[in-house]
Amino acid sequence: MILLVASNKDVASLNIKEQILSHYPFHKITKVFQRSPIYAAEINGKTLNFVTLKDESVQAQDLPKKFPTAKLIVFISRHTSQSGKPTLSVHVPGNFGAAELGGLPRKVSISPAYPMQNALKALIFYKEKLNLNYEVSFECTHHGPSLDVPAMFVELGSSTAHWGDLKAAEAVAHSAIYSIATLETNTSPIVLGIGGTHYNQRFTVMDLVGEFAFGHMIPKYATHLVNAEMISQCIEKTLGKVQLAVLDWKGIKSEDKQNVISALETVGLHFKKV
Repeated sequence: MILLVASNKDVASLNIKEQILSHYPFHKITKVFQRSPIYAAEINGKTLNFVTLKDESVQAQDLPKKFPTAKLIVFISRHTSQSGKPTLSVHVPGNFGAAELGGLPRKVSISPAYPMQNALKALIFYKEKLNLNYEVSFECTHHGPSLDVPAMFVELGSSTAHWGDLKAAEAVAHSAIYSIATLETNTSPIVLGIGGTHYNQRFTVMDLVGEFAFGHMIPKYATHLVNAEMISQCIEKTLGKVQLAVLDWKGIKSEDKQNVISALETVGLHFKKV
């Protein structure tokens, strides 16, 4: 079973939810979750359950206990940034350092590299189809929850005006469903990304053209937290075999470069500087 998750505390999430329910064959089942209906559907041979949280998605640390058969969890969510740029984004939840916004300290979720690649490609497709003036980007791994289940966020941002944009919500809705419907279609080498900004456009483009499928991405501001243990966790908590680390070399602080290389060498992961 694949679990699709919205939040009643998130207006963008609720708008995306309505677009999903209006475009796809979901139906209410007899069970409820946190006082909201559970919807179910069969899409491309896959069983989906669709739930709505009473709290913010970043606080859903115990969700897998409630749905122990979930093989993938896809959160539909708002995205917020100081720049306020209209953005459609995809990322894995988890924390490289302190748990400042949900999840657990120094624990990341399992990264579903291929579903994220599919979601990213779909966001580009629907951005163009719906004539949206939005950027499409990966974000690095950040915020909660920290789950032992493959998990990803597909987000609409970055301000109140964008959260209410129903055409953009439709793009996220289709992209989330597409990522679920096409789980097994990819062949790109799965990699760990290290360096660069929170919105790494180099990694985004590489993923979109199929050069690599990125799992976890560690940004410049977190490379000082990288050690062999964290690299090992990112490798182990990726759905599929991580073949390589791709280093945004200019996007790694000089004082962190040797520690990153040493950690990669310790765990035996080959790397490529780009």
